[in-house]
Amino acid sequence: MTPRQIALVRRSWQRVLPIADAAGELFYRRMFELEPSLAGMFSVGVAEQGRKLMDILGIVVARLDRLDELVPAVRELGRRHATYGVERKHYDIGGIALLDTLRAGLGDELSGETAEAWAVAYATLAGVMQDATAAAA
Repeated sequence: MTPRQIALVRRSWQRVLPIADAAGELFYRRMFELEPSLAGMFSVGVAEQGRKLMDILGIVVARLDRLDELVPAVRELGRRHATYGVERKHYDIGGIALLDTLRAGLGDELSGETAEAWAVAYATLAGVMQDATAAAA
């Protein structure tokens, strides 16, 4: 990611924080709307799962300029996701749900450039998770 993309993600994340609980729930509701079968992979409700997601996103956003520090944890997260039955196609759905959630929460504040920065961040991390899953198979 470029320094500008990192700055855009961080700036928009500051606007997400006040609505983090709602955003987390919205993400999972949108993901289950896109792919209803995913709901069965979760043992906790969308509110709790949403809080977990927002916590993880906060950590990721804080370290986007130090991705090398994140890679081991992201790989492990990918391996865990594989044990739940997450497949490559599910990562695409997660990316759509994330951008839809950001659009809903931020409205016009999510410019094309900022949306692209989020897409790059997500694709980077999802790629690490998918590679870890493939290596473990």
